[in-house]
Amino acid sequence: MSFQIPNRVPAFNSAQREIEDGYWRAATTNSQFAKQSGIQLTERIGNFITPSRELPMYKDKPYYKSRGPYSGGRKRKKALWVAICIGFLVGLWWFLGGRSGHTRIVRPIGMKGGDMWKWMQEFEKGVVSGKEKGKTIDWEERKQRVKDAFLVSWEGYEQDAWEQCSLDQWLTLHVGKDIYEPLARKGKNMAEGGMGWIIVDALDTLMLMNLTTQVQNSRKWIQNSLRYEQNQDVNTFETTIRMLGGLLSAHYISKTYPDLAPLAEDDDGASGDDLYIEKATGLAERLLGAFESPSGIPFASFNLNSSQGIRSHTDNGASSTAEAGSLQLEFKYLAKLTGETHYWEKVEKVMEIIDGNQMQDGLLPIFIMADTGKFMGENIRLGSRGDSYYEYLIKQFLQTSGEEPIYENMWNQALAGIRKHLITYTKHASLTIVGERPSGLTEPLMPKMDHLVCFLPGTIALGATGGLPLSKARKTPGWNRRKEDEIILAKELVKTCWATYLATETGLAPEIAYFDIDKPPRMMDDVFSKPKGESEDGEGQKTTGKAKEEGIYLFSKPLEPLGDKNSAWREDVIIKPSDRHNLQRPETIESLFYLYRITEDEMYREWGWEMFKSFIKHTAVIEDETPKQNQDGSSEQSTSDDNSPAAKSSYIRAFTSLSNADTIPPGRIDNMESFWLAETLKYFYLLFSDKDFIPLTETVFNTEAHIFPRFKMGKLFKTGWKRKTEWKATD
Repeated sequence: MSFQIPNRVPAFNSAQREIEDGYWRAATTNSQFAKQSGIQLTERIGNFITPSRELPMYKDKPYYKSRGPYSGGRKRKKALWVAICIGFLVGLWWFLGGRSGHTRIVRPIGMKGGDMWKWMQEFEKGVVSGKEKGKTIDWEERKQRVKDAFLVSWEGYEQDAWEQCSLDQWLTLHVGKDIYEPLARKGKNMAEGGMGWIIVDALDTLMLMNLTTQVQNSRKWIQNSLRYEQNQDVNTFETTIRMLGGLLSAHYISKTYPDLAPLAEDDDGASGDDLYIEKATGLAERLLGAFESPSGIPFASFNLNSSQGIRSHTDNGASSTAEAGSLQLEFKYLAKLTGETHYWEKVEKVMEIIDGNQMQDGLLPIFIMADTGKFMGENIRLGSRGDSYYEYLIKQFLQTSGEEPIYENMWNQALAGIRKHLITYTKHASLTIVGERPSGLTEPLMPKMDHLVCFLPGTIALGATGGLPLSKARKTPGWNRRKEDEIILAKELVKTCWATYLATETGLAPEIAYFDIDKPPRMMDDVFSKPKGESEDGEGQKTTGKAKEEGIYLFSKPLEPLGDKNSAWREDVIIKPSDRHNLQRPETIESLFYLYRITEDEMYREWGWEMFKSFIKHTAVIEDETPKQNQDGSSEQSTSDDNSPAAKSSYIRAFTSLSNADTIPPGRIDNMESFWLAETLKYFYLLFSDKDFIPLTETVFNTEAHIFPRFKMGKLFKTGWKRKTEWKATD
């Protein structure tokens, strides 16, 4: 859908306008009280009565200049009186002998954990592979299994890391922790009072799954407890993609899909104001301090309280290319919503500086200096510190509905560079891999792929069709041989990513995989032959027979049968002991989601289903049910039916990361990543959902799987720079 610019721009009409006008009229910036738990009562109360000076949101001012905490005399006086009253009541409570309690939110064990454990026992025995109706797989049931896994994960977090600090029945503080350790059953904060790292990151997934109660609880926490004024240094990129992106996506989903986890009439915000935009704008203003470097390239970190940008404490103070080049979708969407052009201009300037370096074939080193805007080193890769820069090139083009062709041009150049310098094939099965050039493009290729690289096949397919199904894209006027080749490349790359899952004992991919390749490597640019013939091959391309054999049609060997340990492709995948961990990452399931939506091939759903079962089987935290003890020491026996939690012998209460995915039982890491909820389970859920749910042609996903709308730039926004040299295809 298309969002329009604000009132101060002369003439426009939009269905969104009525919604925007309503919530801007109703929006107020209320002082909230910081709600922080601690060991001592005095510490808790001291933190509680400190007013949270929320940054206001000025929609109609030309520049939102504020940096430091907001102060207002009237609100301060009000906060002071409230603090005095609370202090008096707490003192009275203490004098009367009250005791502070620091407890977890305790809820009965839900049926989902027990049901999932039973279901896991069944598929381990080969009893089920998903309910089938004749020969038709019930994808709705499979989608429900993903929702169940999400609920188990969320309820585990609520039980163990969403704490209540109770000062008797009249005063309860809620503390949603940023880090969850499911094995130790505890949470930790990244900053005083918490940043909502898990709550905000998972919020739009809660909405998509229509989990109304959980959304309402999260919204209340965001309204009453979320603040961004702590004296804490945080990462610019992670805070932008997870927190700012999460709030913006929650706004979009709640406004575009009001029937998903709807607000009740008496809920805060039901009258039209928008809590998520208010919080997003307050955070964005603090983030802007990171951009105040000599060059305009953002510093790697910033201080929440002062908004001051901070150089990286490692890497000689450099920022990473991926981090600097992956802030644009979030700030551009916020600019569109608020009408504040400075958000747009800050992140657009970053792209101009990066491209001004004019690196060979659009491939960039992974470090850039914020002081100078120049790259540091020659390490080129699409894994960590490089990945999402390339992802955001094509997504910026799609976000503004094709009105900024400069980013499509940058993407096409980079993809051509990837094909020329980074793509090679394995020795035995000709699996397509994306290698690294740690010493520059003229130095040897390293056949190493981070799991992070598996975002690429989905992004390539998205760029080729713009989100259209392939059957429709092939009928569009701009379809050509290059785009057809990109689809084939995407298919081959996602197959390699899938192979890294099949290569381990658990069926879950390692963090990093190496591959056995020829020496010298067969590079894609070497083996690809441009077509000279004129015969149609049935795929909308013109190729010669020789091109089919030697070119991009050099397909890899099949991975089946999956149980064959002697298959040729298994000799190609090398997993080193230091790389065997699995962090619940989403990139492969993300690409399967895109490939399924675009090719409409059910095979990608089936691969995803096998991956999901492996996650359930090997990352579940399972506990035995123990009977309750009566006061006389006897065990209390359940009288409920067999499906009740009390009757179950075991249940799944959480999911965790793995230290070794290549052994059974796998080694475990005591951590549930926030992106397990925000990305991995979201993409599983969307993969098994109807194809028209969250259409790709109307949306764009940020690199944390937060969903933004595509929009037209309108009169207020424009592309404010040009490339020094525009790339032109040679084929």
